[in-house]
Amino acid sequence: MEYSKEEKLEWTMIFIHEFGKRFGLTMKQAFGYLSRFKGIDFIDKHYGFVHTQSFESMVDDIAGLCKRMGGHLE
Repeated sequence: MEYSKEEKLEWTMIFIHEFGKRFGLTMKQAFGYLSRFKGIDFIDKHYGFVHTQSFESMVDDIAGLCKRMGGHLE
């Protein structure tokens, strides 16, 4: 299924906000971290799956992915 750029962007922005809230980061810091440690790439490639999951679950999963890619948030 094809998703519009607007739909993907809206979900991703909410996700970045939720991720930042969990780890005490600003939106800019959260975006930088997720970009550096491949979280944004994962969301882009697997949007069809990630947008069907809860934000809480995806924050946990993407945080784990970023940690495996060298990130160090706790």
